[in-house]
Amino acid sequence: MQFLDHISLKNYNTFGVKVKARYFVSISAYEEIEDVVKNFDPGENRHFILGGGSNLLFTRDFNGWILHSNIKGYHVVEETDDEVLIKAGSGENWSDFVDFTVQKGWGGLENLSLIPGTVGAAPVQNIGAYGVEQKDAFESLEACNLISGQRCYFNKLECDFDYRSSIFKGGEAGKWLILNVTYRLKKKPDLHLDYAPLQKYFEKTPPEKITVRAVSEAVKAIRRAKLPDPEKLGNAGSFFKNPIIREERFHHLQQRFPDIPFYRLPNGWIKIPAGWLIEQTGWKGKRKGDAGVYERQALVIVNYGKATGPEILNLAKAIQKDVLKKFDIQLEPEVLIL
Repeated sequence: MQFLDHISLKNYNTFGVKVKARYFVSISAYEEIEDVVKNFDPGENRHFILGGGSNLLFTRDFNGWILHSNIKGYHVVEETDDEVLIKAGSGENWSDFVDFTVQKGWGGLENLSLIPGTVGAAPVQNIGAYGVEQKDAFESLEACNLISGQRCYFNKLECDFDYRSSIFKGGEAGKWLILNVTYRLKKKPDLHLDYAPLQKYFEKTPPEKITVRAVSEAVKAIRRAKLPDPEKLGNAGSFFKNPIIREERFHHLQQRFPDIPFYRLPNGWIKIPAGWLIEQTGWKGKRKGDAGVYERQALVIVNYGKATGPEILNLAKAIQKDVLKKFDIQLEPEVLIL
């Protein structure tokens, strides 16, 4: 483990914005956290736990500690004829981890293929795509309390997962550094193909040929067709959450906008695609300087090269303002803004 100061974070955030951290430490094992706890008091010093940097926007230099998990490795904890429990280090690349499970034919994470970030960040954000969230396969995680140094296990209920959220993004944010995450995967998977793009992709495919690997490849093809590669064009994926409103309010909107797409959720809630709302306000493909809205997917804000964090944030605020004016819906950022 090495403590660094005044380090550039350009390569640690997928927007590629140029900011610096006052202090930076990369942690490769639990034992190293003791040294971290001795060197700073998280109750007194500003700090941020950084994963793959794929779901945040830095708007200024970070005058505090950046704690970066680099805990690697994954292994099978338990295996039966029907299921596999696999534990992965929090610093593992999420997409690589999913590819490993897909190659084994284990079902549960295939719809989450190609999502950037780390394994440790996945439960914090409760990442999701194409009708599946990581909580659907989640078993447990181990985390270290940054004040006491104590190691604790959290089950699914204790993580308080919600739409793009968890206890680690809410009330316990910044208190725990996730060490590893365990997922329960199926050898005889239940494939989730309800999401419209997947239905269309497989509409002419015989059911017996739709495997875990086939679904993963389909998800990758769909993502690549509409989402930019962060290594080529800076972005953090979906910038805004899809708004969820009551059915009664949705009916009023539907009267004004008959073509509005929607997804029906339990208990009388309706989810509306934020990308559609943004596109209707004319922002798709537009740019302000080097900050812009991706031409293939209005939900993605991109850095065309030299955009600063404040410039990207100002663009996001302009989009929010126009969507609110037209639809009376306040878009909520999915990315964390620092």
